[in-house]
Amino acid sequence: MPEIAGVKVLFVAGFGPIVRTHESSAFYRDTLGLPLETQPGADDAYLHAEGIPGVKHFALWPLSEAAKSCFGTPEWSKTVPEPHAWMEFDVENLTDATNALKKKGYRLLVDNRQEPWGQTVTRLLSPEGILIGLTITPWLRG
Repeated sequence: MPEIAGVKVLFVAGFGPIVRTHESSAFYRDTLGLPLETQPGADDAYLHAEGIPGVKHFALWPLSEAAKSCFGTPEWSKTVPEPHAWMEFDVENLTDATNALKKKGYRLLVDNRQEPWGQTVTRLLSPEGILIGLTITPWLRG
C-alpha cells in the first residue's frame, strides 16, 4: 500500500461492533455461529475470534471496555459521540502515523499508548463515528 502523509497501513488488524448488551453475543455466537471465545483476563463480554477466514481478529467490544481504553473509565465521554463499531489498522511506524494525524488536526482519544495486552495504539473517531485504532500488534505480525 502506498504511504500517505506518514501513515503506512500494513493490514487491518481487527474490527467488529461495539456492543451494549449481551443480546449481541447471542446474535453473533449463537445465531451466526461465529467461534467467539472470551479473552483471558478480559471482561466476559469481550468475545473474539482469530479463526474466521479472511479476518485476523474479530471481536465484540463492550462500550464500557472501549471507554476504559480511551478514557480510563467505564463511562463513554459525554463530549465524544458513541461509536457503534471499531476497526484497527496495523501501521509500519506508529509514531509517524500518530504525528501525521496530529498534523492533520485529528482529535486523538489515545496517543501512542502501550496497552496491558502488549499492543501499542493511537485511537480516534473516524468521520463516520467508527472508533479507529492505528496499532502495532506484535502477535498478528508473524
